[in-house]
Amino acid sequence: MSPSNHSQGTDRGYIIPIGGAEEKFHNTAILDRFIDVCGGRSARMAIIPTASELEDTGRNYEKLFRKIGIRHAKVLNILTREDCHQSEFTDYIEKSDGVFMTGGNQLRLSTTLGGTPVAQSIRRSNARGLHVAGTSAGAAFMPEHMIAGGAEGSTPSPDMVTLAPGLGLTNNFVIDQHFRQRDRLGRLLTALAYNPFAVGIGLDEDTAAFIRPGDSLEVVGSGGITIIDPGKLSYSSMDRARGGEPVSLIDVTLHILIAGGRFDIATRQAAAE
Repeated sequence: MSPSNHSQGTDRGYIIPIGGAEEKFHNTAILDRFIDVCGGRSARMAIIPTASELEDTGRNYEKLFRKIGIRHAKVLNILTREDCHQSEFTDYIEKSDGVFMTGGNQLRLSTTLGGTPVAQSIRRSNARGLHVAGTSAGAAFMPEHMIAGGAEGSTPSPDMVTLAPGLGLTNNFVIDQHFRQRDRLGRLLTALAYNPFAVGIGLDEDTAAFIRPGDSLEVVGSGGITIIDPGKLSYSSMDRARGGEPVSLIDVTLHILIAGGRFDIATRQAAAE
């Protein structure tokens, strides 16, 4: 699934995956930056809490966005695939400046939203300039190839990751979250070994990648982002490894970026600031 085509004379919106546990009370740098990107206090924000099983998740984010300056923030209580066909939800998304997808279980997002008018509306609107952010599960769901689950550990192995179709806002990245905190290097490497076309983004908690139109990104937040670039991969043993066995990958490039760091997908160049 490729991203939706964008109209001539318009830029795509930002894609903003957040590693989870973003600061909500003191130094709200990520959410403040998201609001700025969306146009400031007058922006219209759609909150999608579908990934969460907690009833108050969406309402808590609605209160939070209003507290830090957004005048128009609304929860879209999308719980079933039937809900995804309601015009009140698609109409609100298409009139919004930003969409925020909460954390929870990314399979709840993919199995509920996948292929529905709501998913199509987000994709089309992002191509026309809508900015889309997601934290934790919401971040994992954004790309074409979604990490649905997997094991902890640093060494890749064939059965270390479960992949599923994502929202398809980009096909240039595979995204993982809670990265350092949950030791997910191995599963991101495994995902990339299956699909060396994409670049891996491993997001620490309270850390976001602000991916600009054209797929250059900037790091915002208190942690780090691990960029794994398999573009020069010269050898992989994935095709012959059995379940549980380690996989050899040679000539994979890895960058660690912190706040202000940048990576450009076109040039495959990283910079500290």
